[in-house]
Amino acid sequence: MQEKLASFSIKNWSQDDQPREKLFYKGREVLSDAELVAILIGSGNKDESAVALCKRILASVDNNLSELGKLSIMQLMEFKGIGEAKAISIAAALELGRRRRIEDALERSKITSSRSAFELMQPKIGELKHEEFWIIYLNNSNKVIQKNQLSKGGITGTLVDVRLVLKNALEVGATGLILAHNHPSGTLRPSESDKQITKKLKKAAQSIDIKVLDHLIITEKAYFSFSDETLL
Repeated sequence: MQEKLASFSIKNWSQDDQPREKLFYKGREVLSDAELVAILIGSGNKDESAVALCKRILASVDNNLSELGKLSIMQLMEFKGIGEAKAISIAAALELGRRRRIEDALERSKITSSRSAFELMQPKIGELKHEEFWIIYLNNSNKVIQKNQLSKGGITGTLVDVRLVLKNALEVGATGLILAHNHPSGTLRPSESDKQITKKLKKAAQSIDIKVLDHLIITEKAYFSFSDETLL
């Protein structure tokens, strides 16, 4: 029985088959870029395994998948072991990846109200037993560029680094911010520190033409909006 199990071990498969088996048994996330591309081409050449060949191809573009996607079919075919069919497989896979990124960008969540911001964040922090402070970064159409956990603390509170918030806002090109944190106690009343950090962030953001659009206090089933309550 042990001999049969051993025959299924990845190390007993040919070098060209190992990436496929690794993906099947361990998941796609554990594979390197070269191993993923090797699955596309299936085999290498008489001197190299598929993985070794793909490592060489990637090295030619400084291991940059975006640059790999820019190579033409003819450029890919310059590598020994890459014929037309393999080159087309690589180009097609990378084009699918490019289109997926575009679709992801088009499908970004758009914040239209305090309710939509609550629905975005409640699954992340609404039921936590500790407090977390998050920032939602928005573009000028109020679409979500990014949402980041800024701090994580005990039930009594968190620390907020204003400089870090604004640094990231500039890096991602945000024009608006929504602050959000949870109250594990279930209370929806803003504390004095909640009010102070809101005022501090709003003032700092204004200095670089970024608006703090809201601050939400989130519990399991409800929320408090600074904007709705005219506290901004």
